[in-house]
Amino acid sequence: MKERLIRLMRMINLIQSKPGILARELADRCETTERTIYREILALHAMNIPISNHGHGKGYAFISNFSMYPLDWTEQEALSFSMLPSVLEQMKSLLPEGFDSALEKVMGVHKKEKSKRADILQHVTDVIQMGTPAYREEDGSASFLYDIIQARLSQQTIRTVYYTQSRNEESQRDIDPYYLVPRDHRFYLIGYCHSAGDIRTFRISRFRDVKQLSDTFDKGDFNLKSYMKNTWSIERGADHIRFKVKFHPNIARYVKEEELFVKPKLTPQKDGSLLFEVTVNHEREFMNWLSQYGPEAEIMEPKVYRDIMKLKLDQWRTLYE
Repeated sequence: MKERLIRLMRMINLIQSKPGILARELADRCETTERTIYREILALHAMNIPISNHGHGKGYAFISNFSMYPLDWTEQEALSFSMLPSVLEQMKSLLPEGFDSALEKVMGVHKKEKSKRADILQHVTDVIQMGTPAYREEDGSASFLYDIIQARLSQQTIRTVYYTQSRNEESQRDIDPYYLVPRDHRFYLIGYCHSAGDIRTFRISRFRDVKQLSDTFDKGDFNLKSYMKNTWSIERGADHIRFKVKFHPNIARYVKEEELFVKPKLTPQKDGSLLFEVTVNHEREFMNWLSQYGPEAEIMEPKVYRDIMKLKLDQWRTLYE
């Protein structure tokens, strides 16, 4: 079994380093027969290693951009591999010469790549600048952004202390981080909340502490596009409200540039105005968004929200009388 594992790894390295290598050369380099090589190729296919035969006399190569380097181990895989020497201690005399040095080189590559990825991630998070909530003197969310991205890349659960504004309380939550979403000059984390047993959305600035756990996760068939369907901004609701809004010609072209999660229906009018139709599942953030356009945005439908806007405008006017 040990010899076969070494042979399989050698075949992978040979195919990667010399695309188009023939079966007979693989057999020579691996000190085996061509028949064995054909059998091992089938075994590699069964392990989802995308090796293709380009035809008679053209040899083997990896499909697309598949590569075994840099190493992309999970922490558990790296730990398992590093334990090989102790597992094989009793068989040390049977191991081929150079096994220990080869293992050291592989682990060295893993540590180097891990350090390199960490440096790149740190540079990225240093570039991303976030505002600070008005009530807070110092903002620690930037460092949490690094921890969250790192956990997402390694698919590891995070243990957090999260402040819930509506209840004015802090709670500990274990979260599988799926996606980071920037909205309105802030970041939100969408992930699986273990205490709630469901997908939740968290505002990054409300994290009080973030620690990466050893537990790993798989987001399965979770689809962000489906999750955000009919969600105007980041606040989700259970309704399906169809808004029809008419935008003044002066700002119609700017409205077309809005980056949205939902897909509105845009109908240019002869006078240069724009008819904007969209279905949302929560009205508050959509109404707030419309307010920024003042009299250049008119709600046509539903009538109830047209009346709500009228009432809001009357309240504003009362303040300044």
